[in-house]
Formats: sequence, C-alpha cells, structure tokens
Amino acid sequence: MPDKRKPDAAGQRQREVERSIVKKFRKEIWCKFTKAINEYQLIQDGDKVAVCISGGKDSMLMAKLFQEILRHGQKNFEVVYLVMNPGYNEENRKRIQDNAELLGVPITVFSSQIFDAVANDVTSPCYLCARMRRGHLYHQAKELGCNKIALGHHFDDVIETILMGMLYGAQIQTMMPKLHSTNFEGMELIRPLYLIREEDIIHWAAYNDLHFIRCACRFTEYCENEDNREKGAKRYEIKELIRQLRQTNPYIEKNIFRSVENVNLSTIIAYKKDGVKHHFLDTYDGEEQSGK
Repeated sequence: MPDKRKPDAAGQRQREVERSIVKKFRKEIWCKFTKAINEYQLIQDGDKVAVCISGGKDSMLMAKLFQEILRHGQKNFEVVYLVMNPGYNEENRKRIQDNAELLGVPITVFSSQIFDAVANDVTSPCYLCARMRRGHLYHQAKELGCNKIALGHHFDDVIETILMGMLYGAQIQTMMPKLHSTNFEGMELIRPLYLIREEDIIHWAAYNDLHFIRCACRFTEYCENEDNREKGAKRYEIKELIRQLRQTNPYIEKNIFRSVENVNLSTIIAYKKDGVKHHFLDTYDGEEQSGK
C-alpha cells in the first residue's frame, strides 16, 4: 500500500532553507559563493575540506553552501563538517547541535580546553583564542585526512580588516581568500564566503527564522547583548565608520575591497615582500641605492 503518512516537518523545513539559498538568495549568496570558489581557485578535484563550524550564522550558512555545491556535482571533492567545542556552555553547545540537526548538517565534534587556556589573558584573549582554535582545527582536520580547512569570513570581514590595518596598524594588508599553512605542511586555509555581504547572511537567517549563537566563546551570555559585545571594539568602530561613509558614497565598500586589487607599486613609498623591505629610492635613479 502507498505510504500515506504526512511529510516529515523537519525535512520540509530543511528543504525550504536549502531552496532559499539557490532561489531567493541566488544572486546575493549562491552566485557569490560559486564565484569565489572559481575566481580564487579555492577547491580542486580530490580535495578533502574540513568546513569549520563555530555555530554562528556565517559558518552554518557555509556548511549549507558546501552541501549545495556537492549536490549539484560541480566539484569532485570530499567534505567534513567539523565543530570544535573549546568549552562552550551547555546552552550554546545544545544550540549548535540543534541547528545542525535542523539544517541536516552531519557534524563531527571534537573538544579542546582553549577557553580555560585563555581565561586569564586580560590583554588579548580574542587574538590568543583565534590562533589556538585555528591550530586545533588544522591538527584535527589533518588527522581526518583533510588538506584544507574552510573558515566563514565574509566580505565585510575583509574590508574591515583592510581599514583596521591602515588606521590602527599603519600598514596595508588584507584577509586573503586562501593561504598555505606555515605550521601544517600540505594544509591550506580557504574563505569561500569571501564575496558575500554580511547583511545578506543576516537576511538569509532572518528569512528562514534561524537563530545562531552570536559569538564563539564562553562569554556568549555577555556577548548576546550587542552593545556589550561590540562597545569599544576596534572592529565595531570600523563598522560604524564604513556605515557613515556609505551614506554619502554607496560604492564605499566595493572601493575599499578593490583598493587591494589595484595596488600600484610605482606610487608606493615602501613595501615588504617575503619579509624584505623595498623602498622607492632603491631604484629611483635607475640604479640600486644601498642603505636607503
């Protein structure tokens, strides 16, 4: 006899989320994801990618995007959906697990004690935590046979990093779409959300009534309040600056991004390449100038 049971509600919800990616948000999210994959050559046939999920909106969307690209058979590669538990409280750990089940993402979870290790660092706990987390992710991914880890940094992270480097670090640099690991031979870091705007990720989550953790640390209870989380933070100051500039120039974000694609070295006073500093006076008169 034919199965007359009602369609599974959870399965229906998952399909609606997936459909929204390739239909409603096709231009804003799906096409920009595939463009980054192709333009920056982030994935090659035979790769095994550890898609690193922190539990936030960015990494969860990234996981769904990888599922979609595998479903459409555009690349011959493997994926592991990797979640590190660095010491989440029970509420956040459960939310990550529940969202993974809701979205149909088969996560592989491993634990570390990073939050304990950085708890007493009052100077730069976020910096130390990020470095330690990346090291653990590289190590676990390599143990699972992966040659790449994928992180959920998006377009706004990139342009904010550019301005932060200029205004607070006195340097011109950017967050690269991919990097070779210096500590784990044969491993690469890729950023497939590189061209996707944060506001579109927020819109996608709201459209699907999805609720993710706001930050990936044990202080999330405090961080849930956006005013507490971002007050005084340099990145928040940069976000506000960009927002203000956008009011008079709607192309400001694209211009910031393109500035690091259009660097003219003949108009740069000095630059570094592989740790070596080069000065414009070195070749100004058509000959090497020592000691400049």
